Amino acid sequence: MKTLITYCTTHGCTEKTANELKQFLGGEVLLVNLKKELVPDLSSFDRIIIGGSIHAGQIQKKVKDFCNEHYETLKDKELGLFICCMEEGEKAENQLHEAFPAGLLKSAKATACLGGEFDFNKMNFFQKLIVKKVAKIENSVSHINHDAIKRFSQQMNQIFNPFLFFV
Repeated sequence: MKTLITYCTTHGCTEKTANELKQFLGGEVLLVNLKKELVPDLSSFDRIIIGGSIHAGQIQKKVKDFCNEHYETLKDKELGLFICCMEEGEKAENQLHEAFPAGLLKSAKATACLGGEFDFNKMNFFQKLIVKKVAKIENSVSHINHDAIKRFSQQMNQIFNPFLFFV
């Protein structure tokens, strides 16, 4: 099984998450940072996973553009979608549903909110100021959900066998 994980990262959280996810997936896995690398031919991959981080309630434009540009191809692939954000529960689920086209969410094998982090060492002055005001966070903090990453990879690794229903 050949897997492509495409992602965008602003301060590195989504990249960390994508690398951790790669460790749990079977077969050959290629990581592509949409901000830095060209997307390979999607037809050579059995499954595609797309991830991005949420900033001010929105996923990165490059992730949205990738989804829109390759929408028809992605609908026919084994698809996984994830976000990294600091919200939890219903708010995180709403952000996930806002981040990706409804048709892709519907056809996805797995979707997940995998936690997030604020890394003050990678933020500029204004980003720190906004986080301090809005999120009321004063220092770097990480809430990457390692259990959610494992569950997401397990869902992606599951093989559907229609003959199991006849046993």
